[in-house]
Amino acid sequence: MKKALNSIPRVLLWLSILAIVTSSCVPLKKTTYLQVQESADTVKNFVNERKIDYRIQPGDNLYIRVVTLDEKTNVLLNPLTGSGRVGGGGSTTLGNDASIYLQSYEISEAGYLDFPMLGEIFVRNMNTDEVRDVINERLKEYLKELVVIVKLVNFNLTLLGEVNRPGGYKIYRSNINLFEAISLAGDMTDFANAHRVALIRQTKTGSTVQMVNMTSRSILASEYYYLKPNDVIYVYPVRGKQFSFANFPYGIVFGFITTTILLLNYFETN
Repeated sequence: MKKALNSIPRVLLWLSILAIVTSSCVPLKKTTYLQVQESADTVKNFVNERKIDYRIQPGDNLYIRVVTLDEKTNVLLNPLTGSGRVGGGGSTTLGNDASIYLQSYEISEAGYLDFPMLGEIFVRNMNTDEVRDVINERLKEYLKELVVIVKLVNFNLTLLGEVNRPGGYKIYRSNINLFEAISLAGDMTDFANAHRVALIRQTKTGSTVQMVNMTSRSILASEYYYLKPNDVIYVYPVRGKQFSFANFPYGIVFGFITTTILLLNYFETN
């Protein structure tokens, strides 16, 4: 009987250690991207059309360049970017992202673009192709041969939650996908739940929240795979984050086990 009672602390010790180990580790199933859910899943090609039909809003910046055969006209129509005469002559160096931003046109709060020689043009809720066509048609009243280039200079993305560098990011590209956005923030943390990633997107009537699962390969064919300007991405933490270890402290635990066993042996023999 006494021997059985003496063994109780040892049993409790090992049960406690087992509970700590099983509850403190972050499961790989919640953090690994693009998992194959079953052996029958052999799909390798995922169709996803890049339909980024963004509508211009106040505060957006547009890069606009008009190329003609006349040097003086180029200088007049491209005061921010310099001349762009076909075949050379003018400076076409854009420099870094900051200079591209400075060489752009900001859309006013009322939705107007103030362009040289044409004055104010209402462009709110147009896409870049429509803005290009409007400028092209208006300039044809004065010029015969020209090429108009219109691009969205940047758009904002916000990444929050379990990412290594949360914050706002300016994207100087026409499109970006979820994985590229997460990489900008230094990837997800060790406590991230890749099963639960919230994508908050602005619409004409407000905002929508869409939950996406980045552990599933089906995300590659999702309409939410490619992001839109002003999207917000929030990565949820795994359940019980406060009790978890990113890197399990095996040295501390084994040191505690060794010390406890020595103490138990000491008290049993004395």
